[in-house]
Amino acid sequence: MERSYVCIDLKSFYASVECVDRGLDPFSTNLVVADPERTDKTICLAITPAMKALGVKNRCRVFEIPPNISYIMATPRMQRYLDVSAQIYAIYLRYVSPDDAHVYSVDECFIDATPYLGLYHVEARAFARMLADAVFSETGICATVGIGTNLFLAKVALDITAKHAPDNIGVLDERSFREQVWFHQPITDIWGIGPGIARRLASHGAFDLAGVAALRPEVVMREFGKNGELLIDHAWGLEPCTMADIHAYRPQGYSLSSGQVLPCDYTYDDARTVMREMAEESLLELHAQQLAAGGVSLHVGYSRRAAAEEYGTGFTGGSRRLPAHTSSRSYLLECFDELFAATTFRAGFIRRLSLALVDLSRDCQPELDLFGDDRERRERDLLAAVSKVRTRFGRSAVMRGLSLKEGATGLERSRQIGGHRA
Repeated sequence: MERSYVCIDLKSFYASVECVDRGLDPFSTNLVVADPERTDKTICLAITPAMKALGVKNRCRVFEIPPNISYIMATPRMQRYLDVSAQIYAIYLRYVSPDDAHVYSVDECFIDATPYLGLYHVEARAFARMLADAVFSETGICATVGIGTNLFLAKVALDITAKHAPDNIGVLDERSFREQVWFHQPITDIWGIGPGIARRLASHGAFDLAGVAALRPEVVMREFGKNGELLIDHAWGLEPCTMADIHAYRPQGYSLSSGQVLPCDYTYDDARTVMREMAEESLLELHAQQLAAGGVSLHVGYSRRAAAEEYGTGFTGGSRRLPAHTSSRSYLLECFDELFAATTFRAGFIRRLSLALVDLSRDCQPELDLFGDDRERRERDLLAAVSKVRTRFGRSAVMRGLSLKEGATGLERSRQIGGHRA
């Protein structure tokens, strides 16, 4: 049976929420979502359709907005956007089962519409219209919809054809895909093809999906390995993955990661303070999920003034396997400290930090040792107490003294979601 998938995107979501909350129309209001307390180099998280109609690029920096355009700058409110997203998902669930829905991002959702077309006695386009109208009537947010005979075509219909449709709904099957999308450029508009993949395809003379389909399969497989199968399938508009496959998927490995871009160039010592803050937060999460780590990794990015450029790189870092899985805070902090000291240039000006606890497994409580100390048990009790207090009173209710040092970012980040104001 031919299936019908729907991919729903909330148009200019953050900006639309800000407009609706102000009683404004995002299609006639110039508004950008950006933090006014940051420099004009900060990225606009969203702009209204009215701004796009004036030629302003989405995700531009503030200084790139032409000076002759007047606009409202709305401070990001991430918790508000998450709340509205949850409200809209609840609307979808009034029409479909959670088993037939997959939340792809805060503003996108996939739905397997196949079982519901007969239930509601509608075709796929009318079903999509029904969902979009329900969202608009209850929230004021406009939705764009892609419809396809598989998940990939639904996403491509959303990204490529829906924006040109008068009703904001794009529809693709395997035949119309070849007619409307095969020769579309740039190829980076296609879901899953970034600049790096595009450059590698261009080296073989493929600049669109028709070019990928024309390549010999062995050439694609040799260049991209297993990912080559995905590229070949997508070049022909095929996608074997179903909604059931998504819900049944269980990753083979787990990790906890944390990263941030620093507000200015940091010295080695100041960056080490931030690194320790990030490690402490990751270890709290490790404990809360009752996991143990089998390794650690760390990467440091330098500014253009960095001494690291003398070595021909803008990044340093590495990873370390542990002799056994552990959740010991003191031991894992020591591992991060040693890795930072061994891989970071002391003369460098640091702008990015990322770290991860890898190869996670379920934590096994250490056996009691009548002749040893109980340091690890006391560490666990401390982390458990901190987690309980934070759960009740918020992340900033308990902070380590480390976060009060000059240059520390933990206190400010505790009030943020995704690096932006909550």
